[in-house]
Amino acid sequence: MANSISHPQMRWLGNLMLVIGMMCLFAVSFSTARAASIDPFVGSYHGTTIEHAENELEARDLDVVIKKTERGFVVDWSTVIHKADGREKTVSLDVEFYATERADIYGSAMRSGLFGKRIPNDPLKGEPFFWARIVDKTLTIHALYINDEGGYEMQVYKRTLDEEGNLDLVFRRFRDGEQIRDVTGELTRQSDPY
Repeated sequence: MANSISHPQMRWLGNLMLVIGMMCLFAVSFSTARAASIDPFVGSYHGTTIEHAENELEARDLDVVIKKTERGFVVDWSTVIHKADGREKTVSLDVEFYATERADIYGSAMRSGLFGKRIPNDPLKGEPFFWARIVDKTLTIHALYINDEGGYEMQVYKRTLDEEGNLDLVFRRFRDGEQIRDVTGELTRQSDPY
């Protein structure tokens, strides 16, 4: 014997399905609109940073290039540290970030896997594990290192866009939860060479 649904029940069911469909559409639209874009950050920047250490200020020259990719974006940065004795130390790194299922959070792809796909580093092998997030006008990159003793080091790079499109940088390094370095700086957006 077949179940029969009356006209008022069908109308009620149809209205319920319409409301559920609209709620799903609204949720998808909201999550898409909520995801921050890398677009305002794309460009080349140059500046100087100051390290705030125990009664000591040490200048660094810093270059940052942020490029949009099909999967997300790449941040390429280079730091020249000027030593007190006149020597210079250069540190360079580029990291590819890709969109994840979590809005505003980007995973990293630092190396190629077995089949050539870009994958994240493994912090248990002493490799840095990176992730990024964008909140309002701030792009924050986290780097987690696990040392040989099982402790950890966390590096946090906060790059905030100012009204002119330049970047204010705050870099902090933590070892086992204790802050050991504090660097601030200003980076000026460079004109596009292309």
